[in-house]
Amino acid sequence: MAELTYIRAGNYYIPNLAVDPEPKEPARDIDKYGRMRLTYLKQHRHKLYQELVSAGKLQAHLLDINDTANDWLDRIMPQMAKAAGATEELKSRDQMAWVGLMNNCKAKVEEIIFSDLIYH
Repeated sequence: MAELTYIRAGNYYIPNLAVDPEPKEPARDIDKYGRMRLTYLKQHRHKLYQELVSAGKLQAHLLDINDTANDWLDRIMPQMAKAAGATEELKSRDQMAWVGLMNNCKAKVEEIIFSDLIYH
């Protein structure tokens, strides 16, 4: 058990409190989805944001959200493209139609990610 120490400030003694630092992992950047989750937490779920910060778990949470979102994108996108008919044959025959279908599929998958993961 750690002993509580105090700092004297004028005529007052103030507890010397510090938050435990987050465990150091290899440096990984938080990409698009992690940053979106961070913004959402700060603006709409401030209490949860404060709990994650004070527990030293914010970075791990954001990395987990980011990894999960990218995993969902990688798994769902091919299924969505196949269902929409965005085939390699279409790509070679009509690139603009293929790009349009792929953009539409990505927008649908991201909508799922946003509603079920980022803004949840």
